[in-house]
Amino acid sequence: MLRLRRVGRRYEADPEKEAPRLTRESLHTYSRLLAYVKPYRKWMTISIIALLFSVALGLILPLVVRNLVDFVLVDLNMPRLNQLAGALLMVFVVQALFSFVHRLSLAYVGERAVADIRIAVYTHLQRLSLSYYADRRTGEFVSRLTNDVSLLQTAVTDNLVSLLQQAVTLVGAAALLFFLNWRLTLVILAGIPIITLTMVRLGRSIRSASKRVQDALADAANVVEETTAGIRIVKSFAREAHEIGRFSAKVNETFEAAMYRAKVSSVLGPIIGFMAFASITFTLWYGSFEVIQGRLTAGGLVAYLVYTMMVAGPVASLAGLYAQFQSALGATERLFGLLDTTPEIADLLDAQPLPPVNGRVTFENVNFDYVSSVAVLKNVSFTAEPGQVVALVGPSGAGKSTLINLIPRFYEVGNGRISIDGYDIRNVTIHSLRSQIGIVPQETILFSDTVEANIRYGKLDATQAEIEAAARAANAHDFIQNELMDGYQTMVGERGVKLSGGQRQRIAIARAILKDPRILILDEATSSLDSESESLVQEALEHLMHGRTSFVIAHRLSTVVNADWVLVLDQGRVVEQGTHAKLLANPDGLYYRLHKMQFQSHAS
Repeated sequence: MLRLRRVGRRYEADPEKEAPRLTRESLHTYSRLLAYVKPYRKWMTISIIALLFSVALGLILPLVVRNLVDFVLVDLNMPRLNQLAGALLMVFVVQALFSFVHRLSLAYVGERAVADIRIAVYTHLQRLSLSYYADRRTGEFVSRLTNDVSLLQTAVTDNLVSLLQQAVTLVGAAALLFFLNWRLTLVILAGIPIITLTMVRLGRSIRSASKRVQDALADAANVVEETTAGIRIVKSFAREAHEIGRFSAKVNETFEAAMYRAKVSSVLGPIIGFMAFASITFTLWYGSFEVIQGRLTAGGLVAYLVYTMMVAGPVASLAGLYAQFQSALGATERLFGLLDTTPEIADLLDAQPLPPVNGRVTFENVNFDYVSSVAVLKNVSFTAEPGQVVALVGPSGAGKSTLINLIPRFYEVGNGRISIDGYDIRNVTIHSLRSQIGIVPQETILFSDTVEANIRYGKLDATQAEIEAAARAANAHDFIQNELMDGYQTMVGERGVKLSGGQRQRIAIARAILKDPRILILDEATSSLDSESESLVQEALEHLMHGRTSFVIAHRLSTVVNADWVLVLDQGRVVEQGTHAKLLANPDGLYYRLHKMQFQSHAS
């Protein structure tokens, strides 16, 4: 069978690789999965013990049937019939009680294990570096936390216990078959290897098909996530029909993959079932022959047939369990592949917390590249003194955003060194570093929660008075109280969609003010606002920048006139630096040309 390989952001068939088999590595993966059950082994033990008693009581029925035929129906013994019926009824009552205990305790283990896995995956996602997210889409992560984890629940508990149930039933029934007639039993057991080999062969195909279904589901989820996040763009370009077609294509791919899996599964079950019931037919013929020869009673033959069905049932069920196991194993491999991903940015073993800083930021011959051998920053050196406002200017692609992303260690420096108050940022803990840095991006991101919760994100233990003080400093308190229906308890919608651009920016600024960072990063927070909103946001930014070391990416040079220091970047290098007046005095410099071009454009 073909296996899927990832090409860019798509999955294609890889004809050179077979579908993964049940190898030692696969069993190791499954053992890792069972580690999530270990904390609840007490409940799992109770479930298994209750299951064993339930199965054992179920094996009594054929023996009762034998006695019914041989001693009741032949002798027409009514008192004996009443005894057998009463005893059988009590057995079923006790069996039902054990079954209840088994199912309830198993459900607890399964739900808890799945919850733990989801938390573990999400926790690991929070630790991964930005570069990992840059290469993947949100829908993939959603699919892993929903579809893949749901598949694991059956593998962790249901399949495992069902396997035990079927195995106990199979072994117990087989032992009783030998007890009743060993000749007939040996003949029947000879057909089991054929059934097993068929099950394994088709199981590989099911596993490959299940991985294809999950990958197709992830692609469909990506489309939903992208179009939902960019619904304004979709509607502004009137591309609803296009997006419906794109999503429909992905869903149809999922349907085709699922139907292929269904076809293989549909073939597996009937084949195994046919083999099992063909053996029952043979049992009926050969068993009758044994009765005629006097080696088996009529009641014994009836009991034997019931036990044969008990053997056939587990064998047929094992085929389905094996198919589910293969499907779950594919999902498990994807999840553990994610969990085994090592964060590119992590604390060193001897990293120390960064103490409260004054905000002196120094770049020393810093180099950086996203892709090996393609440099984005080259030998960048400068010093930002505490409390200074440093403006970054330059053409698109000059490296401005990359430079500020290195300060909070969103990406790791290639060569060179970045220090804050003399501390190399690679030698301090990431949490202590980022807790002293505030960021107000150009595209404000708010969570789908209340205004208060979004501001409180800057300081989770803030009081209501502190939240309102931060909002006042950000020029946000008045519109929150007077323009929003529920004030601070107003829901802002996904990504803050219910608020205007200026309102979102002021809430983001209030959030940063509440955090009270020593170092501030602003990505031209006023570039997309109207004049009135820009004035209010600019005033809020001045409150925010006061007394802090601030880095401002300036797409418009008019915003850097009052900056203490200006860095001019071009093709990853700092080609000029100085004050606005000093740089403007050099007619041969890039800053002068950028300034002239922009103001000539505004004049025209």
